[in-house]
Amino acid sequence: MKERTLAILKPDCVNRKLVGKVLDCILEAEFKILGMKMVKMDAKMAGEFYKVHSQRPFYRDLVEFMSSGSCIPMVLEKENAIEDFRRLIGATDPAEAEPGTIRQKFAENKQNNIVHGSDSPETAITEIAFFFSESELIPNM
Repeated sequence: MKERTLAILKPDCVNRKLVGKVLDCILEAEFKILGMKMVKMDAKMAGEFYKVHSQRPFYRDLVEFMSSGSCIPMVLEKENAIEDFRRLIGATDPAEAEPGTIRQKFAENKQNNIVHGSDSPETAITEIAFFFSESELIPNM
C-alpha cells in the first residue's frame, strides 16, 4: 500500500542552492511528488509546526532557523514512504548519518540538516495537512 510523508527542504537547503541536488536524490529513490510549494514561515508558523518540541532546549533555535528563510514543503508518496525517506535522509546529526544519505552529503550540522521528514504515519497526516489541502495534491496516476 502506498504511503505519504511530508518532506521539507529547509532554509539552509534553499539558501545554499541545493534544492535540485536534493530533489534528484528524492526522485532517484522513486518517490512521487504529489505537492510542492515554496513558503516563508514566520516565527509563529514555525513554532506551531514544531510545537511538539516546545519543551526541548533546541526549540527556540529551531523556530528561529526555520523562519530564517524560504523552505519547500512537499508531499511524497511510495510504498513504505516514511521509513524509506528517513533512511534516505539519514540521522539528524550529519556526523552520524550513513554514507550516501542526504544529510551526510549536504548537511552542515545537527540544526542545519537540510531536510525534515515525518517520523510516523500519524505525524505525516498532521504535517501534510499543516501545509496542504487535499485539493492541492496531484494524485499519482
